[in-house]
Amino acid sequence: MVYDSSSSSRDQSNVGEEDLMAFYGSESGWVEARTHCDHLDTLSADLTHIPTPDTPCNRCQHPTENWMCLSCKDVLCSRFINKHMLEHYQQQNHSVALSYSDLSVWCFSCNSYLDAQVILPLRSVHETAYILKFGEAPPFRTIECLEVGDNKVNGSTSGN
Repeated sequence: MVYDSSSSSRDQSNVGEEDLMAFYGSESGWVEARTHCDHLDTLSADLTHIPTPDTPCNRCQHPTENWMCLSCKDVLCSRFINKHMLEHYQQQNHSVALSYSDLSVWCFSCNSYLDAQVILPLRSVHETAYILKFGEAPPFRTIECLEVGDNKVNGSTSGN
């Protein structure tokens, strides 16, 4: 394949800026986790005693890509394996789950990741899962990192 620079529609002076936009934008796969969720009312009252991250799927026994339901603490496989956690949400309407792969928290109703270090009801389960997975407490973000672009933390706005 031959590249003809005269047919390039991209302004060469903007290459760096466009590359940065692609890196930090939608093409990078970066997802901004929500700092508020209206579906936390069904969380288990005890999220400090949870199954270990090596727990297989309760239905198919698949050993990896598993999520823990934060309502009933069932461990079920992801939509990339046999979709048992997705089925659980559809049948039980338990919206919030924690990934044992990367310790992210997902709300099926919001169709979004949740920031477990910012949303206080999720912080303890994230810390417990982190300790169980890595054998040490998670690093904590500084307050500057916790502030998001629209100044919303824990679902409230500051200032004004």
